[in-house]
Amino acid sequence: MSLTVADLTRGSMTEFHQKLRQQHENSMHRELEALLCTADPAEAETSRKDFDGFKKLFHRFLQVKGPSIEWAKINRPPEDSIQAYDSIRAKGLPDNISSSLNKLAVVKLNGGLGTSMGCKGPKSLISVRNENTFLDLTVKQIEHLNKTYNADVPLVLMNSFNTDEDTKKILQKYKHHQVNIHTFNQSRYPRVNKESLLPIAKTMGMSGDLEAWYPPGHGDIYASFHNSGLLDKLLSEGKEYIFVSNIDNLGATVDLFILHHLISQPAHKQCEFIMEVTDKTRADVKGGTLIQYDDHLRLLEIAQVPKPHVDEFKSVTKFKIFNTNNLWISLPAIKRLQDTNALDLEIIVNPKTLDGGLNVLQLETAVGAAIKSFNNALGVNVPRSRFLPVKTSSDLLLVMSNLYSLDAGSLTMSKKREFPTTPHVKLGSSFTKVQDFLSRFENIPDMLELDHLTVSGDVTFGKNVSLKGTVIIIANHGDRIDIPAGAVLENKIVSGNLRILDH
Repeated sequence: MSLTVADLTRGSMTEFHQKLRQQHENSMHRELEALLCTADPAEAETSRKDFDGFKKLFHRFLQVKGPSIEWAKINRPPEDSIQAYDSIRAKGLPDNISSSLNKLAVVKLNGGLGTSMGCKGPKSLISVRNENTFLDLTVKQIEHLNKTYNADVPLVLMNSFNTDEDTKKILQKYKHHQVNIHTFNQSRYPRVNKESLLPIAKTMGMSGDLEAWYPPGHGDIYASFHNSGLLDKLLSEGKEYIFVSNIDNLGATVDLFILHHLISQPAHKQCEFIMEVTDKTRADVKGGTLIQYDDHLRLLEIAQVPKPHVDEFKSVTKFKIFNTNNLWISLPAIKRLQDTNALDLEIIVNPKTLDGGLNVLQLETAVGAAIKSFNNALGVNVPRSRFLPVKTSSDLLLVMSNLYSLDAGSLTMSKKREFPTTPHVKLGSSFTKVQDFLSRFENIPDMLELDHLTVSGDVTFGKNVSLKGTVIIIANHGDRIDIPAGAVLENKIVSGNLRILDH
């Protein structure tokens, strides 16, 4: 068979790219070794483990070309692989609930800061309801479980280098609660200069070099949990499963029916991973969804979708569910996959521009992407009430309102509300920061009969305001609107300038 010039050119180009990739990899390894030389011995040991993980990720980043999904190979998951929550609930509960609970640990992803809501420090320490923080509510939920069922469910917090110190200080206040609390840190990876593909960090120290490092997404939980020794500790204590969720998802409480379903599977069909999914609305079009791919259940994220198919991915009719990031995972399975280096997580390349204008890359992974590596994985289509994240002040307004009642750390929709859906709330930029948001409400309005609320501009609310139906309040630039105490706004548009002055 004769080779054409094109074949030789292709071969040469392939060889050239391979050499280039190898050069980048060698340069990265040298830089990482130089960084380790600047660390003290204790820090160097931890950082070396982190860097081992980073090297694998960087290697794969250099190899990957384009989206990791071939669109034509995507199939809908088999019907029995995504089960309805009602069918699981219909099976009831075991006679000995405490026995099931004693096999469980609750893991909260606690690496995020409250910067998007104008707060400093860990997001978990923001007050969300009756002076209770996300962390307070989590501890109360688990303490209530332990007391009610005479169980020992520990709480595990996955912190980042951004949240670890502040979180550990605050944990002192839970000493006398009936909850064992453990923490471990997710890895610390170096941000990479987009042009040179080398770390921007000059030393391992954090002071003055904070922007040089990042926590690599919640997919890092498997490696960092294993490396911390906590995985082995929990296994030695008889724990078999973890329930993982974001700490800012106030709907992510321990569900006894899902736990029982997980534990009661026959040995030959033992389910190692459950992902809670829920029906997609137009607000969730970017959320990851479950697909069947190469005979495995797999999480498809928008970052993996080829550009021509992004609108199709966002379709509420074709992809009807999305991942809540509430996950139930077998501990022995995590141990097995970590020990055999068999976890395969797609890389999320997250480009950032730092304050000085430098373009950098963060290589990240998502915890749910591991679903394809576990045996007999399932999706469970849960009610929307199990997905109640607080990402913005608009979300905060909902959870602080009378739409929800608080019981033992858990928020439930008020029985007085006629519709099970939550209102659509959109607050403008004047409400973005929590302190600004709080200063604009003398108290939180009655929202039991609200469908839609849009507020924009310089708007304040007096005491005991009621909002019903669709309410739109827009103060134009330079105008101010004060909604007077006791006002009832039902299907109203308020615009212009409105100030009620005392006299």
